[in-house]
Amino acid sequence: MSEKDRLNVFPSRMNLTIMKSRLKGAQKGHSLLKKKSDALMMRFRLILKKIIETKTLMGEVMKEASFSLAEAKFTCGEFSSGVIQNVAKAQTKIRYRKDNVAGCSLTIFEAYSDGTDSYELTGLSRGGQQLAKLKKNYAKAVELLVELASLQTSFIMLDEVIKITNRRVNAIEYVIIPRIDRTIQYILTEIDENEREEFYRLKKIQGKKKEMRAKKEALITERKQAGLDEEARNMLADNDDQDLLFN
Repeated sequence: MSEKDRLNVFPSRMNLTIMKSRLKGAQKGHSLLKKKSDALMMRFRLILKKIIETKTLMGEVMKEASFSLAEAKFTCGEFSSGVIQNVAKAQTKIRYRKDNVAGCSLTIFEAYSDGTDSYELTGLSRGGQQLAKLKKNYAKAVELLVELASLQTSFIMLDEVIKITNRRVNAIEYVIIPRIDRTIQYILTEIDENEREEFYRLKKIQGKKKEMRAKKEALITERKQAGLDEEARNMLADNDDQDLLFN
């Protein structure tokens, strides 16, 4: 096993405990990131479904608004230049808010009306009904446009976050966790090898001691048989020696 396949640590029981703790943390992080990815994918699919529905509805609303514009022009004549000249400020405005989805902040746009209708009296002479229908259809089209912009913005942001989250999940699953596993196996192998070497060394020491003891016993037996069984006196032993008197 090369050092690239595992972490460069000293094989000891303390490092084994540390690696097991890191493995547990990596598995917990992988589980949390996997749950986050699943939650983001669920919201991603929901937004994609809403985008398809909104675009379909947008086509129908724009078609109806175009027909309403043709009817209003047919009834009231050309009024676009007069409307453009009288525009002072926007009646429909946009505000945004943040929506938190599994730690991901999404931007949500909302359309709202600010102020009164500047063209409330337009069409009193003729074509008032067609103009009211025209304003209603285009107001609905603007709301759908804002909703579609909000959905597409959230769609793009979620797509980026999902890619990053999946890369992290794959990195933990296929790189970090296997590397820690191989490091743990390396430490266990080295510890077992050291224990076997220590056991073999102790067995050799015990064998040497037995061999030396056997040689010593054989030597003592030979001395006894030869009549040389008296051991040399130990000068440090507590024996009863006669007192020496000096004159």
